[in-house]
Amino acid sequence: MKARASSQPRAVLASPSAVPRLTGLAPVFDAGIRVLVLGSFPGAASLQAAQYYAHPRNAFWPVMAALLGDASLPTLPYEQRLRRLLQGRVGLWDAVTSCQREGSLDTAIAEAEPSDLAQLLPRLPALRAVACNGALAHRETLAILGDPALPVLRLPSTSPAHAGLSLADKIDAWRTGLAAYL
Repeated sequence: MKARASSQPRAVLASPSAVPRLTGLAPVFDAGIRVLVLGSFPGAASLQAAQYYAHPRNAFWPVMAALLGDASLPTLPYEQRLRRLLQGRVGLWDAVTSCQREGSLDTAIAEAEPSDLAQLLPRLPALRAVACNGALAHRETLAILGDPALPVLRLPSTSPAHAGLSLADKIDAWRTGLAAYL
């Protein structure tokens, strides 16, 4: 008796080369920023929306609202949020400019290409500190900059995957870390 072909689809395992190569977002800055916040690499929701910290459970915008004293910040249209950050002398970028990754977790990042911080930093004459949003951003930033001339701060991740701290605790940690620089 002949075996019948199954009507069920067969699972196809992705090879490492099948993992998509992703490109991050452009930096947000002007010459007046005092703090450059560096994430690791935008999550899937942020890449899809082409907006930093677009995941609705990411605490970045509420944290910045508390630090800048602007409770309306998380509810503003994206372009207005960016303008308010710049008015508060805060810029944004990521330590990784492109990588291979499935999903949004930092642990899934492979073949990371670092951002060109050496090209950006001279364009920021008022910069006082680099604030890294989480451990991977901090590690990558130190690898890029080597022995930097300015403080590189490791702040707790605002990612929803970092649920070990409450929003209030994240706000306190960011406020303490950035108080001397804003």
